[in-house]
Amino acid sequence: MATYIMLLNWTEQGVRAYKDTTKRTEDFAAALGKLGARLVDTYWTDGPYDLVCIVEAPDDETATAAALQLGALGNVRTMTLRAFGREEMGRIIGKAAG
Repeated sequence: MATYIMLLNWTEQGVRAYKDTTKRTEDFAAALGKLGARLVDTYWTDGPYDLVCIVEAPDDETATAAALQLGALGNVRTMTLRAFGREEMGRIIGKAAG
């Protein structure tokens, strides 16, 4: 599965309901499971982003569908980054080197 890093910021709605943030994360994990993806971990952060989620999904379309579902709830805005592990990067370098 591919790895994605999701950077999230609370909306006004989301921050007003901050007490529900851990429950919303459980709900997100369940929604990911229905899509064939997995929530690896979630971190609540200080700085420019309020949360960072590590997600594994079978493809970009699934990861994008998950971000759309999450954003449609109105509690967060997302930025999703495709992440490459050491092995994947080694294969990429091998292809680039020819």
